[in-house]
Amino acid sequence: MLIGDVARHSGVSTRMLRHYDAIGLVQPTGRTVGGYREYSADDVRRVFHVESLRSLGLSLKQIGRALEDPAFTPSALVGELIQWTEDRLAREQELLERLRVIDASAPTGWQDVLHVVALMRELASASPARRQQAVLTRPEGVPVPAELLVGAILAESDPHVAGALRWALARAGGEGLAALAAVAHSENVDIRRRAVLAIAAMPAGPEASAVLADALGDPDPMVRGHAALALGGQGVAAAWPTLVGMVVEGRNDVDAAEALGTLSKTPECGARIATALADELAAPTADSKTRIRLTQALFELEGTTAREILRRLVHDPDGAVVLVASALVGVLDGRTDDGQEQELP
Repeated sequence: MLIGDVARHSGVSTRMLRHYDAIGLVQPTGRTVGGYREYSADDVRRVFHVESLRSLGLSLKQIGRALEDPAFTPSALVGELIQWTEDRLAREQELLERLRVIDASAPTGWQDVLHVVALMRELASASPARRQQAVLTRPEGVPVPAELLVGAILAESDPHVAGALRWALARAGGEGLAALAAVAHSENVDIRRRAVLAIAAMPAGPEASAVLADALGDPDPMVRGHAALALGGQGVAAAWPTLVGMVVEGRNDVDAAEALGTLSKTPECGARIATALADELAAPTADSKTRIRLTQALFELEGTTAREILRRLVHDPDGAVVLVASALVGVLDGRTDDGQEQELP
């Protein structure tokens, strides 16, 4: 079979076949009377073997060894090819994500593209200070793609940089909420925590509140706590059981007590919260420190129920609780009916 026929049957160009011949990879075993290359059936079969190995990513040098050296085992080489392919796919995936971010930013010119690329480069810096500065010093009027911020938030471990990223995302309005909601049930607890914190920092709205309300059932106490603090500040009554639990456990108890105070502005909700705090005070497992936190939380509540419970604590068997309750009742007695402090003589 002449070289042109081999090219048509194999799909390998005549130029490549000549190259195979020149390097000794596939050399035709015959020549015609006119001196043209003539490939035998075994030669053609070897061409197909070469192409099969090329499809796996082997170099021509490696293919030559594989076909000629009986001691050349494939296991180690295939392992190297797997690693190389995984690395290449990771680089390609990173490039794809960059292109998607740039596309989502709807650039009007190449200057916009360069701004986004520069920000991506800065956010990939190993220096937390540099990453934070990249977010906080963006020029006015230059939008930051929400997709880029979301990706950075979910990957950021430094609390100061993460705070700057959440601030920047909040300024983008509700953009990025869908991407954060999509990972709110991630198996990675750190990603869930970062996602809920970012949603909590965004402008309040029905969609954001729905995601946060769902997070109240998360198995991780920090995720539940972030969601409850945000919802409590918005006056969502469903958050109060989690907030009471935070006071009991001493997790962000001051912030939780303030959120309970916001919720207590609704009389019915305030009475339920006060009763729940009283039940925790009476629990046999409540130690002195826990009961002091509960007493302080009662002080944050509005309504007569909380005040009556607080006044009863002035006669509590625990001396430390008595001291705290007495001081707080004294503050209450110094207030006028409209909640303002009276002038001391």
